[in-house]
Amino acid sequence: VQLQASGGGLVQAGGSLRLSCAASGRTFSRYAMGWFRQAPGKERGFVAAVSKSGVSTYYADSVKGRFTISRDNAKDTVYLQMNSLKPEDTAVYYCAADPFVRSWPPESYKYWGQGTQVTVSS
Repeated sequence: VQLQASGGGLVQAGGSLRLSCAASGRTFSRYAMGWFRQAPGKERGFVAAVSKSGVSTYYADSVKGRFTISRDNAKDTVYLQMNSLKPEDTAVYYCAADPFVRSWPPESYKYWGQGTQVTVSS
């Protein structure tokens, strides 16, 4: 499966952005999906995950209450709605797909998108 993330940009602190990740190549609804981010000089870290059906979600503590992950299986797309953005949310955001879903939340992801830059100014 190929993943294409989009929607990043420059926003002021307190603002909002919605990231999208479009999938192609395989049956999207069979995959759990996740968002990760990597800030300069830091390791890539987990942000949020959504189950195959979209019913179950899971978030990193740092984004709970501010970010919402969702998916539209009819459009083969997963979203990350980011509200109340903070400068520390600045990072490259990646979407990922887990075709095996051996655990919840997934412990590993097989497919990765190319990333989209999110910059939050203070």
